[in-house]
Amino acid sequence: MRPRNVVLALAAATGLAAASLSISLAAVPPPQSGSLTKYDVTGTYVSGLSSGGFMANQLHVAYSSVFQGAGIFSAGAYDCAQNDLNTALLACMDTFQARKTPAELEQLTRTRASAGSVDPPQNLAGDPVWLFHGSADDTVDRAVNDDLATYYRDFGARVVYDNSTAAGHAWISPIGPNACGTTTSPYVNRCGTTDPVKEMLTHLFGQVNPAASALSGRLVRFDQNTHAPGGDAAAISMGREGFAYVPRSCETGPCKLMVTLHGCYQYFGLIGDALLDKAYLNEYADTNNMIVLYPQATTMAGNPRGCWDWWGYQSARYPLKTGPQMTAVVNMVRALSGGTPTTPPTTTTTTPPTSQCVTASNYAHTVAGRAYANLGQTYALGSNQPLGLWNTFTTSVIRQTSPNHWVKC
Repeated sequence: MRPRNVVLALAAATGLAAASLSISLAAVPPPQSGSLTKYDVTGTYVSGLSSGGFMANQLHVAYSSVFQGAGIFSAGAYDCAQNDLNTALLACMDTFQARKTPAELEQLTRTRASAGSVDPPQNLAGDPVWLFHGSADDTVDRAVNDDLATYYRDFGARVVYDNSTAAGHAWISPIGPNACGTTTSPYVNRCGTTDPVKEMLTHLFGQVNPAASALSGRLVRFDQNTHAPGGDAAAISMGREGFAYVPRSCETGPCKLMVTLHGCYQYFGLIGDALLDKAYLNEYADTNNMIVLYPQATTMAGNPRGCWDWWGYQSARYPLKTGPQMTAVVNMVRALSGGTPTTPPTTTTTTPPTSQCVTASNYAHTVAGRAYANLGQTYALGSNQPLGLWNTFTTSVIRQTSPNHWVKC
């Protein structure tokens, strides 16, 4: 166990009562154009939802020398998808198809570490990991999320796993705009008076001060091209703009860094500042000396819903240290902490076949569109217009005929 983790474990045992039970409301400030500059960063952590949760795990595993802990909402174990779309859909979101066991993925991690493709997994021992899966989440099956917990525990991470809340597939925040059990844009839900963000940060940091009621920091809007391999964020399905919330205290003193990764359909170009405003991270950042980095994915061929690459739509190196998106995010981290940027090998874009068949109940938050199904009726993307009534819901499938059109196969 790293010495840092011994200190955090002791702090967690004595500091849980320090957090306030009150809920503070503080709108995110308007973004200011700028760049990522060096701060006195004392520790780096990563969090994310859904595709951002898979990406958070990839970053934590591949760069375990950089990230000291992770908070993940609704995702599976490292490289569950195995560079295969069908596996991602049918085994790593639902469980219609066999998937690699945690033990097999752990051995894969060791093999890659021996080759230098990822950092040694021994680094994960003692790291705090906070996981969440809502009991009303039909997008990622709980068994898949359970695998993630097993994977981390087998490597010796200190895992806290909340799987008892009746939440849908979303980031859970005490100021979320959506009802707890829903799965709908902007995928930020409120579950009564619970504060999973406080629980996550308390586990990661040892203790947290009460959230701020008014924000004193600034929201920096920066050019992601500066940090993307080849200087072209769009080529790796990342947006031109990323964001970082910097508390006033971090301008002159030491601070932690939290990298937060959105889910599919949750990127800034689609939902605006809804996640930045309602995730309830900035409020804790202000009172706990924490910078929050919000990298942004976007759409491209094979990824029309702005997911992070956790199944290989953009590069077969997606879960490795040389993965283009992984490299871009780590370059942002190093810009904020004073490290040297990484330059991976030149990458090529891979585009999946235009016709993909998936089960209606399973397809969500992943590739070209979202099919909502209820009592055998499937609805068009982002609308309430049915595509048609199917006789047998559990065996019906859909096929993509254009980026925003799915029909029965």
